[in-house]
Amino acid sequence: MFTGIIEEIGVVKNFSRHAHGALLTVGCGKVLQDTIQGDSISVNGVCQTVISLTVDGFTVDISDETLSVTTFDNLKPGDKVNLERALTLSKRLGGHIVSGHVDCKGKFLSAQKLTNFYNLTFELPQEQVKYVVNKGSISVNGISLTVAAIDGVIFKTAIIPHTYENTTLSELQPGDYVNIETDILAKYIEKISQADDNKGISLEFLQENGFV
Repeated sequence: MFTGIIEEIGVVKNFSRHAHGALLTVGCGKVLQDTIQGDSISVNGVCQTVISLTVDGFTVDISDETLSVTTFDNLKPGDKVNLERALTLSKRLGGHIVSGHVDCKGKFLSAQKLTNFYNLTFELPQEQVKYVVNKGSISVNGISLTVAAIDGVIFKTAIIPHTYENTTLSELQPGDYVNIETDILAKYIEKISQADDNKGISLEFLQENGFV
């Protein structure tokens, strides 16, 4: 479990395919503190298990399933990635609950620099739109962001300069794909509302009581 508050930008040192996926080695510094083999690290929003460590990086083993759902398949040496260690019970939840289980790939469309922030625009697959709401939370490449507006499959986020400059958002080019994880609470609400033994919980009930 993660918060979506990026701790460090790492650099891909090696990406090599094997029969059932790929090995990824990332160079970094801060996230190695207190990290041991078997720990989880979010790499561009994808929860990965550390299989080995060095003094200046770590390696993870990526499954074929993860490659098919995320942008990992396009990684190459020199690419920058957002890194975050798993949440501990003593850590502040500064972003929102991020599982590290990516739902889909979204497309980056544009960035507009305004006086005090940046407007970033992304495109979602149609089937994921129902989980995104205005002022709700969304994870983009592991970064906890707030949806500033949504219109069909297009959503916008307002990014402060600190977030823009200290994550890989500043590296994005129009047409680039990003890892998207929608708010896990929306998925639970959907599951509960559709359950066969649902006792009066409907979309109207949730709206009336401020849940959606």
